[in-house]
Amino acid sequence: MRLTEFWRRMDERFGAGYAASLAADYRLPGVGATIDEALAAGVDAKEVWRAVCAEFDMPSQLR
Repeated sequence: MRLTEFWRRMDERFGAGYAASLAADYRLPGVGATIDEALAAGVDAKEVWRAVCAEFDMPSQLR
């Protein structure tokens, strides 16, 4: 998954403003970091997206 696709999905699901705040501040147990930290550390965007989906109980069709 490209980063542009990741951010498009985040914006669609949470809204642009909240997606950015969530990425900066919310620590995802699935990756052990915030979204921004995980992406900066080189964690694959698809893995981060799956962690977001799991943490926020998104339906399987969104994963």
